[in-house]
Amino acid sequence: MNEIHSIQYLRGFAASAVVCFHINEQFNGPFAIGAAGVDIFFVISGFIMWVSTVDRPVAAQRFMWQRIVRIVPLYWIVTLLTALAIFVKPQFLFGHVLSPANFFGSLLFFPMMQNGSLHPVVIQGWTLCYEMMFYIVFALSLLLAKKQRFGALIGAMLGMVAMNFFLLQGYPGAFTSPIVLEFAAGVVVGRLWMKDIRLQLMLALALFVGGFLLLMTAQMLDPEMPRVLRWGIPATLVVAGAVFAERASPFRPMALLTFLGNASYSIYIWHVLVAVVVTGIMLRFGVPSSWQPASIAFVSIAISAALYLVVEKPLTGLLKSVTRQKPAAGQAAV
Repeated sequence: MNEIHSIQYLRGFAASAVVCFHINEQFNGPFAIGAAGVDIFFVISGFIMWVSTVDRPVAAQRFMWQRIVRIVPLYWIVTLLTALAIFVKPQFLFGHVLSPANFFGSLLFFPMMQNGSLHPVVIQGWTLCYEMMFYIVFALSLLLAKKQRFGALIGAMLGMVAMNFFLLQGYPGAFTSPIVLEFAAGVVVGRLWMKDIRLQLMLALALFVGGFLLLMTAQMLDPEMPRVLRWGIPATLVVAGAVFAERASPFRPMALLTFLGNASYSIYIWHVLVAVVVTGIMLRFGVPSSWQPASIAFVSIAISAALYLVVEKPLTGLLKSVTRQKPAAGQAAV
């Protein structure tokens, strides 16, 4: 997947957009569109899962273990640190809810429900609950023959959303939200990609630019439009346009943008906690309020990206090395 540079760039962009959204929300800014970074992430997730598994044998158990290694340890670390921060300085983390039930529920991706939505200790962690749900559905599809996977996977996602009309309360209603169709959209784009579909560069760029224009205008035209339409469709156009434009006109990667893509999960999962600390420091040093939003966003992204190098990368590498050593020790491979 590292060879599809546009995907890496979009991952870094999406994470940074969510950071800017949360900071602008803190300062009552106008950057609501930054929340659409989540929708781009969901489409990318569907794309990556399909492209990285369709042409090679992947056992369902091993797939899930790889996803757990990638997502869970860092999420647990940030959840624990956020819980400690809430306990010590609750006034700095307004809107966060810490209770024993929500703490352990968050660790298991079944956090408390608030106003019909998932509300974990790490507030942006609600998206990871949907990611883990998608991984489970995807892993089950790997149990099927290769020719059956696509239809079964898309059918399952459509079926879940259809059930949403009857399951309007609690976890069943939350986990069958139409937003899961964004994963399915990414799978469709991935299937077209792996079928070696090619678009002319100008058409691919039109999809890409058109998707961004829709992202920026749909919120203003109809903020009550369902999210999967308001941001899901434009996010799909952006991802599809990017990958097919790169296929039509390959380019050399830019090191900084590639790094931000690699660090996108750390940027996403750390940024709220980091931004709270950065905000406190800036207030202590009397940074003018007009400078604070942009400064906090920049510093938070930089620190969160550094934490990718310090925490996520070595931690993931260690866990992967332990996994690779299991067969050599006479244990069953997962």
